[in-house]
Amino acid sequence: MSSFSKKSYAFAIITALLTSLVLTLILSVFLYFKNSFDIKISLAFAGISFIVTFLIFQYSIKKYIFKRVEKIYKDIMILESKTNPVQNVPISADMDFLTSEISKYAKLKKQEVQLFQAREEFRKEFVGNVAHELKTPLFTVQGYISTLLDGAMSDPEVLKKYLKRADKGVDRLIYIVQDLDMITKIEFGESKLETTNFDILELIHNVFEELEMKAKKKKITLSLENSEQTKLIVHADRERIQQVLTNLIVNSIKYGHVNGTTEISVEPLGDYKLVIRVTDNGEGIEDQHISRLFERFYRVDKSGARSEGGSGLGLSIVKHIIDAHEENIFVDSKYGIGSEFSFTLPLETN
Repeated sequence: MSSFSKKSYAFAIITALLTSLVLTLILSVFLYFKNSFDIKISLAFAGISFIVTFLIFQYSIKKYIFKRVEKIYKDIMILESKTNPVQNVPISADMDFLTSEISKYAKLKKQEVQLFQAREEFRKEFVGNVAHELKTPLFTVQGYISTLLDGAMSDPEVLKKYLKRADKGVDRLIYIVQDLDMITKIEFGESKLETTNFDILELIHNVFEELEMKAKKKKITLSLENSEQTKLIVHADRERIQQVLTNLIVNSIKYGHVNGTTEISVEPLGDYKLVIRVTDNGEGIEDQHISRLFERFYRVDKSGARSEGGSGLGLSIVKHIIDAHEENIFVDSKYGIGSEFSFTLPLETN
């Protein structure tokens, strides 16, 4: 017998007992004043009234409480199983089971509502960030073109300078749109990985050469810890991993200190994987920002970051590419000391 059944029987018994006692007492008083009081009649009446009252209360509990809860449970199950016919909906006669299932359902729906609210907040923030990122270059281009149309294009030097600046604004717009398009394609599986075996150390050297001038402007030293090794072959999409390395190193340069360092190390992780670490001694990241670093357009430094340029999608792209490889990326940072981004890659396949 379930705990609900026990409680319902206890409730019915106590209620029936109290009701029969009150009715018997009233009957006894009435018979006493009529000079026809009989203890046997009172006891018989008490027994009959107790049984009748108990049955009425027990029936009422099942009819008006259990049945309604059961109907609510059935309706919930039907709503949750739109594709299943009604007869397949499991219905139990155990009230404890029904109340437990309804409690689980309520808890699940509460979690879903909280998730929807979080997604809605993220959507609003994302739309606001997209609008802001697109608005800045658009207004820049519009401003230069308006100035030229107002008469500035009559001066050849001003015309050339403003057209170059407008061209940079258009390039930034294209850059943002291309990055968004790339992330969307990766998310929906439209951008397939072209995995091959390649030397990760050679790729790192290539990225260093591409970013050498950017690093020199800030007097930042790029170094590879595994300089004594000649080859480390991994199996991945070479172009995508190059983009990952480029984005991580560009970030380390952008937020690094003058005369600082950016070091890459490649270490074995078991027999089948490598871990690539990009470490710098730059500004570092405060703890409250780390969980949101890979969100689209999320910037730790809201003011200074935009002056550095970029689409604001670099780390989001990095995360999507590593996820597409079914690998992991990690962040370890101390504010004022520096940051380390690390990700795993599989070793070559035969």
